[in-house]
This record gives sequence, structure tokens and C-alpha cells, in this order.
Amino acid sequence: MEAMNFSQLLVAVSHRLEVVADHKLRARDPAEHLQKLKEAAARLDVLVATLPADCDPQLRHFLERQSYAKALDWLQARSDSSG
Repeated sequence: MEAMNFSQLLVAVSHRLEVVADHKLRARDPAEHLQKLKEAAARLDVLVATLPADCDPQLRHFLERQSYAKALDWLQARSDSSG
């Protein structure tokens, strides 16, 4: 996977998990929280749909099954080892 897609995917997965964990927003404004979840999910859907054919099968599995914590760990491990 090229570096730009890798970076975008790392940011998108992190953001999705942050939105899910934003319990204050959910309590304060459930509609806004839901909108942010939809936006984060849509962004990830686009990135997952454009994964290259040679994408690591484990990463693809995590993303397609919405195992975002596992996907984030996978992405961060690769990011740490390439930096």
C-alpha cells in the first residue's frame, strides 16, 4: 500500500474510534454524535473500497469486519516500523 493511503487510513481509523469514544458528545447531542459517526464511517468505506488488490489480507480482514481497534494496532505497528 502506498504511503499516502496508509497515512490516510491510519488517520481515518483513529478518527472513527475517537468519535465512538466521545461519550460526552453522545450525551450532550446524540444527533450530532450520530452524524459524526456516519461521516467517519463514510470516509472509511471509501478508503476500504479503494484498497489495492495486494493489500495485506489481515488488514483487509480487520477493516472489512470493522475490527477498527485491531486495524489501528496493525497500522500503527507498520507506521512505527517504517518511520
